[in-house]
Amino acid sequence: MARLLLIEDDPAIRSTLLRALRERGHAVAASPTAMEGLQAALADRPDLIVLDLGLPDLDGRELLRMLRAISQVPVIVATARDEEREMVRLLDAGADDYVVKPFTAAQLDARVRAVLRRFSPGETPSVLAVGGLRIDPSARVVTLDGATVELTPREFELLHHLAQRAGQVVTKRELLTEVWQVPYGGADKTVDVHLSWLRRKLGETAQEPRYLHTVRGVGVKLSGPA
Repeated sequence: MARLLLIEDDPAIRSTLLRALRERGHAVAASPTAMEGLQAALADRPDLIVLDLGLPDLDGRELLRMLRAISQVPVIVATARDEEREMVRLLDAGADDYVVKPFTAAQLDARVRAVLRRFSPGETPSVLAVGGLRIDPSARVVTLDGATVELTPREFELLHHLAQRAGQVVTKRELLTEVWQVPYGGADKTVDVHLSWLRRKLGETAQEPRYLHTVRGVGVKLSGPA
């Protein structure tokens, strides 16, 4: 049974989702404001948070940033906007998935179960090594030649995915689908920006790559220095 925290200010929506999610076997608590939700997230440590963006005391995007500063709890964002740019922005900010209003309880439950599957403990993943890079998925730690590399959650997921495919060219469309959970193209720029940040932290540039090699018109390949 998953422990969910629903942060939603609309009493009717909150009541409906509470009842529906509980009927589907989840243990659900609810908060009507951002600050109450933040306190509940810290005190109760839920397995997953469903976050409405239209909160009365604080913009939901700001609360998402606050949550990400203190926790890696999975977050599904509920938004009324379905533009691709908005979706990519939310995923970049740390959301793990999103639902677009209006949505049904069944749709939300399916999203909850899908996200929890990605985060459910299974076999302890092994440390990946590429040249002097070491990526530890369980501790979410990256070292380069013995020194720790500080990465954001999204940068870590990007590097981890490339390390799983080390030596292979990975397309930007695949990265958007697998890392950003965006099942369509058209947002290559967000991949380029994160690759640029990652290169900087690995001490290289696109012009002088050591680990991240761009294959023009195809994608990017992670491989150790020659």
